[in-house]
This record gives sequence, C-alpha cells and structure tokens, in this order.
Amino acid sequence: MITGVVLAGGLGRRMGGVDKGLQLLRGKPMVAWVIERFQPQVDEVLINANQNVERYAALGHRVIPDEIAGYAGPLAGLHRGLTEAAHDLVATVPCDSPFLPLDVVARLRAALERNHTEIAVAKTGEQPHPVFCLCRKEVLPGLTAFLGAGGRKIDAWYAKLKVVEVAFDDNPDAFQNINTGEELRAHEQGVPPH
Repeated sequence: MITGVVLAGGLGRRMGGVDKGLQLLRGKPMVAWVIERFQPQVDEVLINANQNVERYAALGHRVIPDEIAGYAGPLAGLHRGLTEAAHDLVATVPCDSPFLPLDVVARLRAALERNHTEIAVAKTGEQPHPVFCLCRKEVLPGLTAFLGAGGRKIDAWYAKLKVVEVAFDDNPDAFQNINTGEELRAHEQGVPPH
C-alpha cells in the first residue's frame, strides 16, 4: 500500500507569486491534471499545501500544510506527508507536472524493492527529479533531524540515504513542470496532457 503526496506547498515565485497548482491548464487547475494521473497509482492521496487550503480540499483529498514554518520547500512537504501517511511507502509528485507518467509509482517501487533501498528517485538522462520519489516511512527520523539542522536541499538529504535512481529516458517529457506564465500559455496551445 502506498500513500501519494502531491507537493503544492510552494510560493510560485517564478510564476509571479501565484499558487501554481491552481493555475488553469485547459480549463482545469494544474493540480487536478496531476491528481487524475497520480491517484490510480496510489492507495491514498494527500495534498501538501500552505495556502488556498479550501480550494485544494475541494478536490476531494485531505490537505496537509507544512509543520515547518517559512515555506521550507519540498522536503517540508515530504516531511509532513511521511508524518501523516497511512502506509509505509510514500510517493511524491509536484503539483506543476501535469504530464507525469502513468507508471511512475510502479517503476519506482520495482526499483526500490529490487535494490533494497530507502528511496527511489526518477531520472531522465543525467538529471534526477527528486520531487518524483518513492521512499520508505522509516526515513522520517533522519529527515526530521536534517530539517531541524537547517537543511533544505533535497539532493543533499537523499545523498545520505540508500538511493536508487530510476531511468525514465523513454518518457522524458512527462517530467516537464510548468514554472512560468509563458510555459503555461505554451501548453494551453500544445498537445493535451492525455
């Protein structure tokens, strides 16, 4: 059983300070496209959000804000997700990647179990995508200590773990995230996420 956490806790600085997950893409909030593709892959969905909580809750899933103040980044969202997860495996995806692979969780889980690691991270080419990960709940104490010591960089945290990077070179475009208004407008006129 797997808990899925949609990371929507950021400030959207590169998009002018708007809540990225709630920006419309072809008539639906970006986070709705993400959930549509992510939900069938997991047994529970949690949404990590620090603003517009009611709007996220209207999507039908429990919303969990960061416990750490100050918009501490995706690790704060993972931390809260691990704390609240009903299951021992926790997958994360960002709210601004509406084209995420329909098999991302299955492929991460296969690698995690095959390699007996603590975390599996998606990768295309030489580029890891650590916000697309699957980890064991047992990493929570170490993550709590890392954050408590002021750590915020996700790659610095997982470098200390037993990690496997999982190649998705067959589907690199699936990991595109939409960071700016220009990128959002370009995707409005492009190929639908399905």
